[in-house]
Amino acid sequence: MSSPSSPACTAFLGARRVAFGTYDEVARALAALDLSAGGLLVFDDATGALVDHPWPAGYPSTPVEAPTRAAPAAAPQVGSAALRRLVEEARRSHAGRDGWRQAKERTYRFMSAIAGGFAGFEEASRALFAQDADAFARCIAGWPPDVQAHLAWLARDSFVSEAAPPPA
Repeated sequence: MSSPSSPACTAFLGARRVAFGTYDEVARALAALDLSAGGLLVFDDATGALVDHPWPAGYPSTPVEAPTRAAPAAAPQVGSAALRRLVEEARRSHAGRDGWRQAKERTYRFMSAIAGGFAGFEEASRALFAQDADAFARCIAGWPPDVQAHLAWLARDSFVSEAAPPPA
């Protein structure tokens, strides 16, 4: 299975999940399937966004690293420690809200692409953004089991109360 730093994706043929894991694992699984009938949708697990398949060799199978910026050689260092502390404090204080927002966005992206025409889609969307887990579950209860399961996994941090930030 993929490590947290390895980009992962999930592939569906229609409403049936046919592969999941790192991009390399999914590419190998898809190579063994007959995709001639069409209906293949591949989603990035971190963002919920659709991904074109086939992707270029090696993309994005390497772990994603945060971009680094080189500091200018003659940059003044006065106050940099205090500024770093302020930035880190702001990041910590907004981490919970950012996690909820990202969870809702990735869930909605997937849900829009695969279930936009399903009965209860609009109601499920409203429940997702209202943080109403019970209503969300009721709205998607009649949807195909693989779609329900993937939505539950993508939305896992969407319904956490504001008193307890989602796990990092």
